[in-house]
Parts: sequence; C-alpha cells; structure tokens
Amino acid sequence: MSAAPHPRELLLIGGGGEMTLSVDVAVQALEQARARGLRTHVTNRADTLAATPAVTAAADTATAVDFARPGDTADWAAGRAADGERPALVFGVREMAQEAVAATAHALELPGNPPAAVRRIRTKDACRAALAAAGFRQPAVRVCRDASEARAFLAATAGPWVVKPRDGADSAGVRKVTGPDDLPAALAQLPDREAPFLVEEFVDGGEFSVEGVFVGGSPRVLAVTAKEKLPPPYFVEIGHVLPADLPEETRRSVEETVTAALTALELRFGLFHVELWLTAEGIVLGEVHVRIGGGWIHRMLPHVRPGLELYGTVYDDALGLPVDLPARLPAPERAAAARYFAPPEGRVTAVSGWDAVRTHPAVLHAELRVGPGDVVPGFRSGGDRVGAVVVGAATPAEARELARELVASVRFTVEPVDAVDTGDDVPEVRVDLEPRPLTSSFRISHMTIETVDHLRLRLLQGGRTVGEGEITADSGYGQDGPAIAAEAEALARTLAAARDDAHHGADGADPVAPLRAALEKAAADGVGAPARMLVEMAFLDRAARRAGVPVWRLLGLPEPGRVRLLHTVPIGEDIPLDGRPLKIKLGGADDEQILRSLLGVPAPLILDANRGWDRQDWERLRPLLAELAPAVLEDPVRDPALLPAIRAALPGTAVVLDEGIATAGDAAFAVGTAGGLNVKLMRFGGILPALDALTDATEKGAARMLGCFLEPPRAIAYAAQLAGLCDWSDLDGHFWVSDDRPVPSYGLDSDAPGIPRIAYTPEPARGEAPAI
Repeated sequence: MSAAPHPRELLLIGGGGEMTLSVDVAVQALEQARARGLRTHVTNRADTLAATPAVTAAADTATAVDFARPGDTADWAAGRAADGERPALVFGVREMAQEAVAATAHALELPGNPPAAVRRIRTKDACRAALAAAGFRQPAVRVCRDASEARAFLAATAGPWVVKPRDGADSAGVRKVTGPDDLPAALAQLPDREAPFLVEEFVDGGEFSVEGVFVGGSPRVLAVTAKEKLPPPYFVEIGHVLPADLPEETRRSVEETVTAALTALELRFGLFHVELWLTAEGIVLGEVHVRIGGGWIHRMLPHVRPGLELYGTVYDDALGLPVDLPARLPAPERAAAARYFAPPEGRVTAVSGWDAVRTHPAVLHAELRVGPGDVVPGFRSGGDRVGAVVVGAATPAEARELARELVASVRFTVEPVDAVDTGDDVPEVRVDLEPRPLTSSFRISHMTIETVDHLRLRLLQGGRTVGEGEITADSGYGQDGPAIAAEAEALARTLAAARDDAHHGADGADPVAPLRAALEKAAADGVGAPARMLVEMAFLDRAARRAGVPVWRLLGLPEPGRVRLLHTVPIGEDIPLDGRPLKIKLGGADDEQILRSLLGVPAPLILDANRGWDRQDWERLRPLLAELAPAVLEDPVRDPALLPAIRAALPGTAVVLDEGIATAGDAAFAVGTAGGLNVKLMRFGGILPALDALTDATEKGAARMLGCFLEPPRAIAYAAQLAGLCDWSDLDGHFWVSDDRPVPSYGLDSDAPGIPRIAYTPEPARGEAPAI
C-alpha cells in the first residue's frame, strides 16, 4: 500500500515579530493557508518562536532558522526539498524577512520576487536611485558615513532634511533637521551610530500609502491610505484612514504611478505597501515594501472590501487557482481608521475610559499595553506605541473622527518618573558604550570577528557605584550595541524607580523575586536577552552587596571554586598539544584535514561545527569522527533531523546544541533531540533563566556545557558562578577582549560581596589533573 501523499505546504519565513500587530498578521496568514488545505511550516529565530506562542500554535510545524541570513534560509529549505519536504509556496509577512523569502523562493524555483529586486528596495538609497532612473520624482539623498559627510550634503542642498537609517523600520531613528545645529541630536538618535546612514531632502506634502496585491505578476491596488504623523522632529505615525478621501482623478493618478513604479522595480509577487507624498509639483514616491502595511491596515482592508482575504489571494494566485480581482477596482464603499494612544511621558498612576472604548460596537480592534505602575516612554518610533483603536464607519471622515474621539476618551494620569521615589534607595542609572578591538581576530565557520562593543551599566548612589553590569556586543551575532544600551538603560530606569518591600529590607522578603518577576515581564514585552542580562547583572550585584554576600550565595548556588577551562582553537590557528581539553572550531573547507591531524591526540576533544555541516558533510566525516570519538560534539549539523543518527553513530560522545538555544523551550528541545545543551547567558538573558534551564537539564541527565561569547572578564566571572552545575566550562572569551594572558583555569574571589572577580592562580603543577 503506497503512502498517502503529503499535503501541500506553505513555508512562512520569519513568522511574526513579538509585537501584537505582527503576531496578528502572522496568525491571519496561517489561518488563511489552512483554510485552503495547506500544511503550514513557520521559521523564525529561536527566541522569537518562543516569544510568539500564538504563531507557533497556529502552524503545523515550527523550526528555528535565522531569516537574517537569507542564504542560510535558502540552503535549509533546499535541504528539506531534497529530502522530499518541498513547500508549494514560500511567503513572509515581516519586512526584515523579505530577502530570505525571495532567496528561498528563487532557490526552490517557486513564485516570488527576484532577490536582487528585494535587496534594492530594502536599501533605501538604492531604491531611490532606481526610481529616479525610471523617471519618478525623488528627493535628493546621500549615503553618509559620518557627521562631516552629512554637513557637506546639507551645505550643497536646500533644506530642511531628514536623517534616517539606511535600512530600518517603524520610523526608528528618523528625524527632521533644519540646519547643521540640529545634526548632532539627529545622529545620536540613529539605532546604529557606526553604520552608514541617509540624509535626504525633506518632502513637503500630504503623506499616503498604497496597499495592494500582485495577481499574475501584475499589481492590483486595493486602497489608498491617508497617514497622520506626529509633528517633527520625529516622524511617527499616529493614525491612518482608509480609503484616503481623495478626488477620483488624484486617486487614479496615484494608483497608476504606483503600479508603474512597481513594474519598473521588477516586483511581481505577494503584497505591496508603497509610501508617497502629494506635493505641489506632483507625486513623490517614498519607500517601497513587498508586505502589507503596518498600523493595523491588514484589519482595515477586509472591512472596507468585504470578503477580501489578503493572504489567501496571494496563495490562490501562486497555486494557479482563480482570483476574482479586476485590474482596476472601484473605490471602497465604506471606511476604517486606526489611531494610536500617545499618553504623556511618565509613570501611569490611573487609566479611565478604557472599558467603554474596547466594547464600542464600531471597534474592529483595540489594545492597551500600559496600566498603573508602567512607565510611558517618549513617542519617537513605532516601538514606543502603547496601544491602538481601529474602527469602521461609513465614510473616511466619520472613521477618522470616531477613532480620535475614542482614543481621546481614555484618560491617563501620569507622574514624572524623576519625581518618584527620590529617596536614597533610588539609584542613578548610567550606561556607557565603547567600541573595542579584539586582541586578535576570532574566526568561526561563518564569520571573522575583529571588534566588539563594550557596554557598562552602573547604578550610582551619591556618585558611588552600588551595582554594576558589563557585557560586550558583537554585530556578527546580531547583537546591536547601541540598541542594547538603549534597551538596558530604559529597563534599568524602570527597575530603579520601582519600590518594593524586598528592596527596602522587609523581614523575610526574597531580594531576588521582584527582580526575577520584572525581568520575566521585560522578556514578555520583547526586551532583548543581552539587555536583560546587563540589567540583571547590575541589580543582582546591588542586591548581593546589600546582603553582604557574593551573588552565587545569594542565589543558593554551589560555590564555583576553581573553573577549569577548555582550550578554544579558532579556525585557522595551530592546535596546541599540551594535554588540555581542546575545543576545535570546525565548519570550514579544511574540516577533514583538521580532523585527521587530531588522530592520536591524547587530550579530550570538543568539536564545534557551529551548524556548519549538511547531510553530505556528516556522511563524509562520520568515519573520522567515529575513530576520534570526541568527548563532545557541539552543533554539528544544520538539520536537527540528523541528530538521532549522529548520537547512534557516536555512543560515547555527548552531543550538545548551542546556536539558537535561548529559552526554556529551546533548552527542552536540545535535551530531547541531542541529549545536551550549551548555555550562554547572553542568549538566555542572564543567570536566572539560565539556571532554570540547567536545573531542568540536570534532572533529565543531559550533558551540560557553560559557554560564552567574546565577553569582558566581569561577564565571564558572572557566568562562572554556574560552573558547578555543568560538565564542561567554555568560559575563555575574555582572553580575546582583555589583555589577560590565557590560562587553563582560574578561581573566583568567592567571598567578596557582589559579582565575584576572576583570580588567576599559577598553572597546575606537573602531574596534576589537566583542566577540564
């Protein structure tokens, strides 16, 4: 009896982001695929998969694949296709995933946009150049690498101007500049102050966007949306109305211009969202996107065009099913509007009127993410939004007015954060960032690292440091130093201003519980793991100093004592033969040669391929690996389906997973599929979540390794407090960051209050057990 055929599959690359809107978009996309009998498979970064359970629950399968590396995503999908798991179509709803979507569709010869066309529109200056070359009006723009280049552009053009990231979203880092004096403040707002940025002429005109879908490779306009933004210097959208209340002639001109531009840019698949200005000189095109617009437009469109399924239309077209959508649609006969809340900055003490808003019969969607006790930040980018109301009405004017009325009816009472808890228990927060070159380059399978960003967070009381955290960020691992610094500072200020009984020494109070709860909430709110680790370090250091004990004792950990290290050997470096356990980096073209050179080496071997092998590599290297019988094999393959066979072929080897292991769910996956895990605090968000993962792994008898990135000595010592819970300690990353001489082991100053310091001791005497 032949096996039943597999159902056709939708591969949704990038899943949904952690914001409510992004989750809602992804879930709708999955539901409309399921309604067509498609099996659904979601990919995303491991930490985002764990943080978006509604998305994974809506999918049949989820796999951790980093969409930020389009080639890796395409290779992974091609590997699945070679094994008979070929999707029927590839799609993505997130801006940052579109290059991976295009690359994967191209690799699998499925419908999609040309990868080069997607790269062009994702690079804002390249898109501007392409549109200008095709005859469309564009503002003058220049890619600048520093303030002097920006000043030169200002001197050569007529202002005002706009400073913005070369590749960004949600208006983050976008600021109006009226002259050279405004430039330093604008540059300070850029998310990555080391990356090239854009300065372009400010366009004076009403702002709109055009929403649509490609059918048969041709664009079909669904609606034109009117935008409302907060006043400069920032450009954050505060509301949308759909359809825009435009004269018929203007609407048709806008639609014709946008469809012509999309064709000129060689785009042909999926959804589109094109921004533009209506000026006295005519239509000026802005950014072009091959995804649906934000601002809850995905909920507004089906309301104004009843029966429309945005994603289902894309699927039907790609699968060759009939699509009933004429080349030119009539204007919608009803309207919708969305408006965001913009309460004043400060700590919320009361909210009134919310229940009446969320139950209003015209509301299509409403959310509010702040309540009493929460701190409202400044409204400078889409990431600062705290809630929204989406309504339906008969006309654009009625929809706009109703949305405004409902948002205005919700009253926020706030008090300045600086005026709260001004007693001695509220520390000042200070975060410093400094680029730092490595003492030598560090090469692994997919990159070579030369520099890192050094971040230091201090809690100050009367000018004296009472708590301190210190990490480094490496952009090669997706760790954005300036963004981490901003996240950590905001979180630390919130925690510093919060008062609780534990912080004030109530009898029997757990000094860690409030911090744990606050950090768990921060994780749920989308604060990144490196920022949470930096804040956790500073506040645990403070709590331990107050208690007069080291952090390990405050947390009830076993005393770490002497930490015995592996000897990490990056790709391309000579392999030492001094009897120490060797951690060999693999995943390059010379793996077979390196493995042969290790035959007969008496030291324990830990081999780390950083997911550098595919099935063919594993089969080719398997005899050598069986002969070597390494003590540990770390992240050997890209495809986790190969892990059971690897474990069976190497019964004496502990297999551990490292890449993408960042949450309790990831840890459980590593233990269940590989039998071991490598815990890195920068991925988990600190000691507290890492401790939970290690405790669970210990209970299940799994192999446990404690790892690190290239981090400063203080961060390494912080992690080393968990060494007593692990089988192997790979905590030598500070030797590339500091001037400290590499040694096979070190101790911790385990008695001083706060975070222990590394204490170097003489090398082991001859005959002493090697460091492991």
